[in-house]
Amino acid sequence: MKVVAFNGSPKKEGNTYHAIKLVAEELEKEGIEVEIVHVGNQVIRGCMACNGCARNQDEKCVIQGDPVNEWVQKMKEADGIILGSPVHYSAIGGTMKSFLDRAFYVGSSNKGLFRHKVGAAVAAVRRSGGVPTFEQLNNYINYSEMLMPTSNYWNVIHGGAPGEVLQDAEGVQIMRTLGKNMAWLLKLRESGKDKVEAPVGERKVFTNFIR
Repeated sequence: MKVVAFNGSPKKEGNTYHAIKLVAEELEKEGIEVEIVHVGNQVIRGCMACNGCARNQDEKCVIQGDPVNEWVQKMKEADGIILGSPVHYSAIGGTMKSFLDRAFYVGSSNKGLFRHKVGAAVAAVRRSGGVPTFEQLNNYINYSEMLMPTSNYWNVIHGGAPGEVLQDAEGVQIMRTLGKNMAWLLKLRESGKDKVEAPVGERKVFTNFIR
């Protein structure tokens, strides 16, 4: 089994990376491969709401010149996905948000590419805004009908300078627990594939509030 993790921080080995790494270490102990992709240092344009990915049904965003489509395929091929972001003004980092908007719209409008994969979110923050960011990341997972493991608290870890989150004893435990639960859920999913039939996906119903 394989998990792909996306580091939304501009810093390659900042606190978001360390948060992801704590989760990844628990997954790797259980024989699950983890690849960490650095998103936050890229130049990624936001979604244009053109609906081209839905019309074309080719599993691609029509915007070219960045790695988003490559990352979508990594997500499609993986058994699990980790979304990690720093906190910018109580929200997801801008580059990460642009990536997520495009990737998850491609996924949801192309026959549910990420449906029933295991998805988890983590946020790294200096002081406050971690929970709103964590909840924003969870929106992508929930909308995509993914399976979400939990921890023993919200998946937020605190620190300022790179690596400082490792001094947050409770945060470290949260990430470790998340990793263990994610590994367990991945194994349950894998072992149940041939034993329990998955529910058939329904075509999305859109209802506007203004007629």
